[in-house]
Amino acid sequence: MTISPSTSIRPRVVIFAKAPLPGFAKTRLIPALGLDGSAQLARRLLQHTIQQALAARVGPVELCVSPSVHHPVWKILSLPEILNWSYQGEGDLGQRMGRVVQRVTQQGEPVILMGTDCPGLTAERLQQAAQALEQHEACLVPVSDGGYSLLGLHQYDDSLFEDIPWSTDAVARLTRQRIAALDWSLQELDALHDIDEPDDLIHLPASWRARYSL
Repeated sequence: MTISPSTSIRPRVVIFAKAPLPGFAKTRLIPALGLDGSAQLARRLLQHTIQQALAARVGPVELCVSPSVHHPVWKILSLPEILNWSYQGEGDLGQRMGRVVQRVTQQGEPVILMGTDCPGLTAERLQQAAQALEQHEACLVPVSDGGYSLLGLHQYDDSLFEDIPWSTDAVARLTRQRIAALDWSLQELDALHDIDEPDDLIHLPASWRARYSL
């Protein structure tokens, strides 16, 4: 596949998001923040991620959610009306992401997949990822725990997400290997930090840490 900047199509930014409900999102932070505190941080991370994705103006923004888009929690969050919505569905993370990548790329759009765990994934970084996709078949923003916070693709292949040990330090390494095996060009951006475990809270912005007396 050859990427031509002159014919590039704006990528669709797809945010994978869990509803910020107590005991459902950010459960590994409960020992540090409590049940309600971890849910409040999940909500702030979700809102921040949406704000940055929209501010980047690189393409349409889709919120791919769990649970279903019909769950009442999504009504009370007052999220921007401009968002497109979809449901993650069943299966492990790889199966859910694979369905999205296949759907979007078959529509002729590049896709930028991102989660809500990384406050450092700013509008500027998203613009850099979109620019990388103008010249490369894939782009990746790794995170310090061995995973990644963003994956950009022009096309889909089953091998990308099969048998990946999700939530381990092997995720980004194996993804790089899969992309190389497909002979796709990859642009990798500087590593960031996800907020998954209590030890990660040090990487929150200072104003956020003050909210939780960290």
